[in-house]
Amino acid sequence: MSEPAERLAIVAGIGQSEVGRRLGRTGLDLTLEACERAVDDAGLTMADIDGLSTYPGMMQGMSPFSGPGGPEVHDALRLELSWHDGGVEGPGQLRAVFSACMAVACGLARNVLVYRTVTESSAQGGGSRQGLMTDGVENFMQWTLPFRAFSAANWVAMYAQRHMDFYGTTRTQLGGIAVNGRTHAGLNPAAVYRDPLTIEEYLESRQISEPLCLFDCDVPVDGSTAFVISHRDAGPDLPHVPIAVEAIGTALRGRPSWDQFDDLSSMEERDADAHMWSRTDLSRRDVHVAELYDGFSILTLIWLEALGFCGQGEGGAFVEGGQRIGISGELPLNTHGGQLSAGRLHGFGFLHEACIQLRGDAGARQVRGAEVAAVAAGGGPIAGSMLVRRGTAG
Repeated sequence: MSEPAERLAIVAGIGQSEVGRRLGRTGLDLTLEACERAVDDAGLTMADIDGLSTYPGMMQGMSPFSGPGGPEVHDALRLELSWHDGGVEGPGQLRAVFSACMAVACGLARNVLVYRTVTESSAQGGGSRQGLMTDGVENFMQWTLPFRAFSAANWVAMYAQRHMDFYGTTRTQLGGIAVNGRTHAGLNPAAVYRDPLTIEEYLESRQISEPLCLFDCDVPVDGSTAFVISHRDAGPDLPHVPIAVEAIGTALRGRPSWDQFDDLSSMEERDADAHMWSRTDLSRRDVHVAELYDGFSILTLIWLEALGFCGQGEGGAFVEGGQRIGISGELPLNTHGGQLSAGRLHGFGFLHEACIQLRGDAGARQVRGAEVAAVAAGGGPIAGSMLVRRGTAG
């Protein structure tokens, strides 16, 4: 096959703001901190940035979830842009990164600044997001709200129950993901929750939406993550090793639905991952670290199966006890703690951690010899995946 377009792109710079619970800082403040760090990390100035991309773009009444829109950041940084994008539809949170890769590959921009910002922790309890979701419902939630299935926790819990009923997956097995994430978070100074978590504490924690308990759910935080996506020709001029974009997966071949997908134990992850693997000669055996979305623990398990690291229905046995997914295991998983312990940065934290690992800059949590990482974000009908590797493609 001809070279996939995404291989013309590299992650040239990474940046992250302060991340924490109820920081009381504005989304724009956090965004500018992350963006400035990413641009500086790439050895560039704002004058070099000619593209801007974000997910999901400003959503009226939902700024704690959506962060500042592109025009606000564009103006604050005084950027002169050749290309810009921001929108909620598409293959999960990483769509902003994927769009930036395509813009660079097509020559629409050379250095695209991509960011994702949340202030959900500070806004927690205000009801703004929930109020919007329940006010004048015309989407699929008209069918879930009468049954008090208000949030993704309710919808994803049904996926988890389906997996348990169909494959015999147990809560103890699922808890292996949460316990493993907390262990890794203990090695990450930036993680929100770093105290050890035992499987007994996991099993005894309060239920949120059966069978998901407190520790199956990610932690709302305030924070921003930013990347500079550049043409691979810039690789030799970077102040650090570039991270190549090897392949992306964006396919959705089933219904775009949370509840009407043909296989509720695989969801759209199945299609995104098959698409990604079709765009590379690398195999699962080449992957040294996996940074897989854990908005809820069951989603991580489904990503593991969809990516082929274990067979469908075998994810529970794969993660049980944590030996296989630890830092020294056969597939180190969510090495920064994931969203369950490091904080819900809505997908972008996983790519940020993958870049740190592939650069060899992860300190106590560094996976030895990490050269290739699998990254995935999203769940249900909105999901995307990518392979990144140390160095440049081509």
